Amino acid sequence: MRKLMWLTVGFAGACAFGAYCYNPWLLQIAVVCLFLAAACLVLTRWKIGFRIFTAIFLGAALGLSYFNVYDLTVLRDARAMDGETQTITVAVADFSYPTNYGCAFDGNVVLGERAYKVRTYLNTVEDLAPGQQVKGDFRFRISFWNEDDSLNNAGKGIFLYAYQSGDCTYLKQYQPGLMDLPAVWRNELKTMIGNAFPADTEGFARALLLGDTSGVDYEMDTALKVSGIRHVIAVSGLHVSVVFGILYLLAGKKRVLTALIGIPAVILFAALAGFTPSVTRACIMQILMMVALLLEKDYDPPTALAFAALVMLIANPMTIGSVSFQLSVSCMIGIFLFASRIYTWMTQTPYLGRGKGKLSTWICGSISVSLSTMVTTTPLTAYYFGTVSLIGIVTNLLALWAITVVFYGIMLVCALGYIWLPLARFIGGILGWLIRYVEATAVVMASVPMGAVYTKSTYIVIWLIFAYVLLAIYLLSRKKPAMLFSGLVVCALLAAVALSWVEPLLGECRITMLDVGQGQAILLQSEGKSFLVDCGGDYDEGAADVTAETLLSQGIYKLDGIILTHYDGDHAGGVPHLLTRVAAENLFLPYAEDPDGVASNLQSKSDAAVHFVHEDVKLCYGNAQITIFAPVSYNSGNESSMCILFQTENCDILVIGDRSEKTERMLLDRRDLPELDVLVAGHHGSKTSTSIELLEATKPEYVFISVGKDNPYGHPAKQTIERLLEFGCKILRTDEHGTVIFRR
Repeated sequence: MRKLMWLTVGFAGACAFGAYCYNPWLLQIAVVCLFLAAACLVLTRWKIGFRIFTAIFLGAALGLSYFNVYDLTVLRDARAMDGETQTITVAVADFSYPTNYGCAFDGNVVLGERAYKVRTYLNTVEDLAPGQQVKGDFRFRISFWNEDDSLNNAGKGIFLYAYQSGDCTYLKQYQPGLMDLPAVWRNELKTMIGNAFPADTEGFARALLLGDTSGVDYEMDTALKVSGIRHVIAVSGLHVSVVFGILYLLAGKKRVLTALIGIPAVILFAALAGFTPSVTRACIMQILMMVALLLEKDYDPPTALAFAALVMLIANPMTIGSVSFQLSVSCMIGIFLFASRIYTWMTQTPYLGRGKGKLSTWICGSISVSLSTMVTTTPLTAYYFGTVSLIGIVTNLLALWAITVVFYGIMLVCALGYIWLPLARFIGGILGWLIRYVEATAVVMASVPMGAVYTKSTYIVIWLIFAYVLLAIYLLSRKKPAMLFSGLVVCALLAAVALSWVEPLLGECRITMLDVGQGQAILLQSEGKSFLVDCGGDYDEGAADVTAETLLSQGIYKLDGIILTHYDGDHAGGVPHLLTRVAAENLFLPYAEDPDGVASNLQSKSDAAVHFVHEDVKLCYGNAQITIFAPVSYNSGNESSMCILFQTENCDILVIGDRSEKTERMLLDRRDLPELDVLVAGHHGSKTSTSIELLEATKPEYVFISVGKDNPYGHPAKQTIERLLEFGCKILRTDEHGTVIFRR
């Protein structure tokens, strides 16, 4: 049966090639793989090991052929809709949720003769439920093979996004169909949890049972991620195994009854969790286990994993691009490859006392599972989330036992809630204290210095590569000096951290324009001082993450100051979240209208000294100077932007904010500006900013443009780019170059 495992490896590799490297020559490559499979089959006469390569190449040939057929029959029609606007009727498949610009929901739409699952974005906040329909004009975008999108949603079966481009009609609600019931029941469970648990714990309880993280705030979500237990609120195999354990005990450990009760119950749980890839994988494997138990057959976990992955990839080859699928599969691979080896070493090594007691056995088992999963999932978490938790093993030891108890308890509370709500509330109150314990543990562990490192530092990336090269050498060597290997990894980590912290201090001046999408975040550094100008982007939380991880990777836990050019969300929206992770000595805010209460919110988030700038401010330290030019307008918006001139002995940098040509000229009339090394283009490269007068007066060598890919505003404007080229400016843009670093 292990042949199936190697066949699936080839099939999965082919799907990954098709998903990430779309190529019209898929069938031709499939023929080459088929010939290689035949050649390896012939070579098995001389060396039996070629059977593995035969299965891999055969799987690759089948996978490439299948992906090509899937592309022609399913993905092609979706691609044809990209950029098109049509009048459609979307059947609501799940409850709507608010977004920054209105609301969104997942629904189903028929395009031609094919039904598609589509994520629909509305311009207004609407309370929609399964059974309703929305009719209107929508502009379509595909969710795959875009420059600005990952394959995560395509991996969940969502191939199209639909954006409202006209008026919508909300049709009368009809009775939800059978396929809508899981969403309805999921919503009822959310309501029940809200009724039974204390308000400060219901968000975590909903996330733990159903994977709904909307009630977990940014600060707690970050603490869970940094402390290494974020996976507990992403419903996965851990939750499915707990559900199976309960059913096995309720069935009296009888195999027939376990299968009869367990199989539909596990499927129902997966449906309530939304059939996410990680849950679906675990569900299939758990069903195979129950079938093997029923038939009294051996259960081979690697083969079961291969079968589950193969079934999911046949249903949707783009599943290979789902982050939850990749993490779930890699987690299981790590357990299969390393857990027993680590456990054996820990229980036999004299350093750990060769413990045989229950507590010692449990600790060794927990550590071995945590370490084994870290080996295979760390590259993925580093790539997708930019964070490598070093404290995760300790956090898991402290918190996982409580999380398991809470998970059992939530299911009990939900069941009791339909029988006697007061009793459910009593038990929910008790469980609330366990949830607070878990959250407090995460917060404390996340605050431990060096509890996590971040891939915003190139040196940390090099360390990761070095660590995995060492791991490969360790696994291939006959003698396995575990302590030597561990020592080398730790020493390399310390060297990487030291370089990450020291390197930014070496130059006279350094400006970093962070890639935060359609927004702005600029780090100014000189003589050991660090000032941040703005922090906002496509998403407030995303801008805060990018900024915080950049700062923390340099060992900056407290900024000397944060300067806001103005209060618009794409410049200030991420600052409240950032202040939960990185402190600030001073806040420099424009003396202007603040209709959204940004300033008062920041004051409540930080103990920093707040300075409302109504006249120019000069900050001098050593040979460096920052001049903050006060707003020329009290009204809120772009014209109230402050400008920042950053000067060192050999470098002059100007950040113009979102000022228009008119207020740029006012700045030129009132202030003498030097010739610039760097000008940060006004208003993300808008045609109404970065005027000819400004360019003539400052003659910048470089112009930086902070802008998001395919933004709806057309930034940067063609006219602006032409102006800059006429003046011979070297242009660097975050949508093309990513984060831009300039040093002198």
